[in-house]
Amino acid sequence: MKNYVTEFIGTFFLVLTIGLTVLEGTEFAPLAIGAALMVMVYMGGHISGAHYNPAVTLAVFMRGKIDAGSVAPYMASQLAGAFLATVIVQLILGSTFAPAPSAEATIAAALLVEVLYTFALALVILNVSTADSTSGNSFYGLAIGFTVAAGAFAGGPVSGGAFNPAVGTGPILAHAMLGGGGLGDLWLYLVGPFVGGALAATVFKIQHSE
Repeated sequence: MKNYVTEFIGTFFLVLTIGLTVLEGTEFAPLAIGAALMVMVYMGGHISGAHYNPAVTLAVFMRGKIDAGSVAPYMASQLAGAFLATVIVQLILGSTFAPAPSAEATIAAALLVEVLYTFALALVILNVSTADSTSGNSFYGLAIGFTVAAGAFAGGPVSGGAFNPAVGTGPILAHAMLGGGGLGDLWLYLVGPFVGGALAATVFKIQHSE
């Protein structure tokens, strides 16, 4: 249970930070988002592994660091945290939010950005948090947070910068229920990140093969 509570809390504060900074038009929102993820990783890394992202959970499962029975509860906890965070943002600011690709970007471009930066994030996490050669390091949270910040700065203007099925699904569902939004972009934030996470696990195994 402690793992699932930790995943819920970490994902909640990640999505809460995303919603508040995006809706308030914060200039350096990616830095705030990366910082929020970093501190939540340090908060929960020693408890649950601090995935806060179903695509990372998939990658960690493929890596062999969690069992099959934990995958669905991990993901459910992450999605619940993301959904509740979006509701709280609506209570605070009076508006919901949801990621969306740029109107100028093609769907293929947006999908590619989601795949690539989720791949980068998951590969960094696997290497700094699960590899024997980096075991016990103190920089893992910083590396993970800055990966998300870099992705948000570089790819966010193209795809909406979710790189996380919970960041896509929770806000989109809450926006549809509370703000009258649609579900048309939901598939983008499921397919792209899950493909990226699976690719990262595959590459990690190649990197660490004998």
